[in-house]
Amino acid sequence: MNPEVEKYIKSAKRWKEEIKALRNILLKTKLAEEFKWSKPCYCFDGSNIAIIQPFKSCLGFMFFKGSLLKDPKKLFVDNGPNSQAAKRLEFRSLSEINKQGPILRAYVKEAIAIAKSGEKVKFKKKPEPMPKEMKDYFKKKPKVKKAFEALTPGRQRGYILHVSSAKQSATRQSRIEKCTDKILSGKGISDR
Repeated sequence: MNPEVEKYIKSAKRWKEEIKALRNILLKTKLAEEFKWSKPCYCFDGSNIAIIQPFKSCLGFMFFKGSLLKDPKKLFVDNGPNSQAAKRLEFRSLSEINKQGPILRAYVKEAIAIAKSGEKVKFKKKPEPMPKEMKDYFKKKPKVKKAFEALTPGRQRGYILHVSSAKQSATRQSRIEKCTDKILSGKGISDR
């Protein structure tokens, strides 16, 4: 039991009982409890397996390599339109968590087997194209370009998606300018 997770649960404003129930199930598995990204995270031999994600409408339990799990009951929800690996289970009540406990344990067991095997998610080969505004900005700011290229592929993709989602060129330009300090600091779009 991780003391940071204890504090997290005590201060939770919603889904407190559901988080406790989910945690009780997970503590009986072979997963180690850690506290990452300000959330309870469950790992096996140093590999992230799953994380508890409280949302307004539900409590999510996301498997980092969920796309590799079989999901025979078709319970998984996509983690977002740009996510290729992660899938999550969503719970809306304590009784739902208790009812799905055996299924959850089976999914965790399968996720551990995948981690042991070293199997990796096969990502789309075709990455999102970099917007013209980013390319132009990087030509003018080689230091920013170099810092961007030093970021992990996931962080680069995050910036590309953020800038690309703007409809107007001026907004795309503004977004890349606002992200410059974070890029130079080696941080991703969601990092603090």
